[in-house]
Amino acid sequence: MTTTTAKFDKARLARIDSFVKQQYLDTGLLPHAQVLVAHRGDIAHFSSQGAAREGGGAIDETSLFRIASMTKPVTSIAFMQLLEQGKVALETPVHHVLPEFKGQGVYAGGGGGVPFLTKPCDRVMTMQDLLRHTSGLTYSFQNRSNIDLAHREGKLENWHGNLTLDELVGALGKLPLEFSPGTAWNYSVSTDVLGAVVQRLSGQSLDAYFAEHIFAPLGMKDTGFMVPADQIDRLTDCYTFVPGKGRVMYDKGGESAWSRMPRQLSGGGGLVSSALDYHRFTTMLLNGGVFEGERVIGRKTLDLMTMNHLPGGADIASMSKSLFSEESYGGVGFGLGFAVNLNPARSMLPGSVGEFNWGGMFSTYFFVDPVEEVTMVFMTQLSPSSAYPIRRELKTLIYAAMN
Repeated sequence: MTTTTAKFDKARLARIDSFVKQQYLDTGLLPHAQVLVAHRGDIAHFSSQGAAREGGGAIDETSLFRIASMTKPVTSIAFMQLLEQGKVALETPVHHVLPEFKGQGVYAGGGGGVPFLTKPCDRVMTMQDLLRHTSGLTYSFQNRSNIDLAHREGKLENWHGNLTLDELVGALGKLPLEFSPGTAWNYSVSTDVLGAVVQRLSGQSLDAYFAEHIFAPLGMKDTGFMVPADQIDRLTDCYTFVPGKGRVMYDKGGESAWSRMPRQLSGGGGLVSSALDYHRFTTMLLNGGVFEGERVIGRKTLDLMTMNHLPGGADIASMSKSLFSEESYGGVGFGLGFAVNLNPARSMLPGSVGEFNWGGMFSTYFFVDPVEEVTMVFMTQLSPSSAYPIRRELKTLIYAAMN
């Protein structure tokens, strides 16, 4: 599957595999690792190392991975397709499509068994706020407020049980926002809510919409919210890092929760995919919305999505309420579904202004560099993604291999 291109020094690309093996696989930090690097859509490097399952054979190009938040760009593209049809705008108030959010206020006290107190928002939440994570919503795993406590108590984000996507929207509408929309950046269920918007506007379930309007045109036959029974042998084991214990099994491939359709279709994190499938998606992004003659999104629409949309041109580090407030996120903005590189010097990594990217909680990652015309997809299965700095290390190795 590997086609060398003049863009890269082959010997330097080969450093990637030896680095990953010595630092992460031989040490047992990661169960497996797959790295795909491409130039203008042509694969320059594609390596698979490590066991797909505990005591089993090696991963290969057919292996399937839970891509978690790498679902977010897919949902964002789906929404922008509907925007291109005139069905919605970035400035559309969310409650115009999801009336469950009408009249929602900002947290002013209470919670933890005491009724919430709220105050009026400075302005209503818009679709742009959902896409760029300035909505005032949160995630249960933030562990920093009485609102994310309410998420955990209500099991709001339990994909394989409890609430449907519509029921999630109903539950979120009853909770206060953490801040007035547009005043801060907080990683959140915003993209799950955006998935509900896609459902309401299109009249299709999220899985059906993705299948018809994104996966079929791109030929992404191995991407979806569940793995069919006749393909389950391809799904890799998934682990979580536990302090003091190391890598612990989270979800066995052969007995996976992803072997059945989730009750809640998570546009924020529910998809399973393969490296080759996601490579088709990143190639479409690099090509300005086209893949093998099929246009998925308009070129200027994609240009808009990959600009920094944070107020005042701010970066994530300065606006974040919790996660991604580290110094390494200095110089990194956020567009409509993607992080955007604004200043490589501030991010302390080689790169290009305008490169865009995102990753998932199981440490998967991708980036698209329109300047160098290079894309990368990284697959493994270990949460949290902050356990190790492998994403930054891979980026360094890949840029160091460019001619």
